[in-house]
Amino acid sequence: MNPFLGKQYLVEKKKEPHDLQEGEYREAMVIDGPLIICQRCGERHIKSDVQLPTKRYYCPSCSRYGRITSDHHLCWQESCLVPFQHQIVFPGPLTSFQKAISDRLVKNYQLGRSTLVWSVTGSGKTEMIFETIAAARKKGERVAIVSPRIDVCRELYPRIQQAFQNEDCLLLYGDSEESYRYTHLLVATTHQLLHFYRSFPLIIVDEIDAFPYEGDRQLRYGLQQALAEEGCLIYLSATPSDRLLKEINGTFDIEKMPLRFHQRPLIVPQLCWLEKWRRIDQRKRLRRPLIKVLRRLAEKNFVLVFCPSIPYMEKVAKVVAKELVDYTVSSVSSKDQLREEKVLQARQRHFQILFTTMILERGVTFERVSVVVLGANHQIYTKSALVQIAGRVDRKGAFNHGEVLFFYNQMTPAIRKAIAEIKSMNLLAERWLADDL
Repeated sequence: MNPFLGKQYLVEKKKEPHDLQEGEYREAMVIDGPLIICQRCGERHIKSDVQLPTKRYYCPSCSRYGRITSDHHLCWQESCLVPFQHQIVFPGPLTSFQKAISDRLVKNYQLGRSTLVWSVTGSGKTEMIFETIAAARKKGERVAIVSPRIDVCRELYPRIQQAFQNEDCLLLYGDSEESYRYTHLLVATTHQLLHFYRSFPLIIVDEIDAFPYEGDRQLRYGLQQALAEEGCLIYLSATPSDRLLKEINGTFDIEKMPLRFHQRPLIVPQLCWLEKWRRIDQRKRLRRPLIKVLRRLAEKNFVLVFCPSIPYMEKVAKVVAKELVDYTVSSVSSKDQLREEKVLQARQRHFQILFTTMILERGVTFERVSVVVLGANHQIYTKSALVQIAGRVDRKGAFNHGEVLFFYNQMTPAIRKAIAEIKSMNLLAERWLADDL
């Protein structure tokens, strides 16, 4: 089988026709007056800025995916439709509320309408897309389930495998263990979509509002290029941005889901004043309120402590570990080579307190957990980030008295809006439950 089947790839123009694979071709770069436009990532550059000594042009914006020049064709080859009738293996029955949204997603897909599922954390939104995936595969169509975050993709992949046990599925990201091969089900980071062209009649984007996709023009271009003509999009988010809502206004249906699977309300964050939170690593008396809270929370639950930066996290985790000698304390960040291993160990309760950065903001589930946010007024914590972090608590299992605490020394719009949104969703959930009765 052609190793590039179903994927976009580069071929030098100077190759003879008999050296080329079968398929379709287009210019890798096109000239528009004084500009050169990359057809792979959509970025525009002034010609004189990107001209090589050989008089060719190149695109610096997507060179990390392999150098692309005006001496290249972009080529692609699709396979024929392969219909597959799935018996979906659900982890548990859908609630009546989930089933109603699942049915509307299938209907919208069949009508060619795109949908945003605005669904609170822990609502089982992944399970709500299964029937739409099955409907696409019944028609023989190829499906991509993507997310901006690698951790989210790693969480999604085994769940897709479990639900669609009789069909091959590939997990693809920058350092993924497997190389690309053609499959009808693909779980990937949004970055990987830059390697595809008109490949997927259905693309599902989980955590559409997450960094780095949010506000990234190149990744949005890649998504649109990978979508088949007349293709359908499903966006999943607990915290869609104002920009996203404006962008899809009039072109997407919006389905709201304010209820978690277990139908308990979202945990409303408690505000804890900590005047000098930036310096708590320097003075024992400054961190006494934090130590007291951590000791209390860790008696009942595993505790996640979110920090606004890696250096701050490392300093605070170090002094807390020395002070709370009766508890196992660790830390994890994007620079940690043992990142995957530590997340797994956290699930297995090897730690009682885990300091972390925004890498665990979304897409991960821990049972029996409480959450602390240090410096909740720091600019890195947007409204969406705070809602997502709070959503780590009480996602599954029996109620375990998990808490969410925001340590801060200044009220910010992000804190105020996050708490207001959580309360608003809880009120909507109450009305849904009352109407159902």
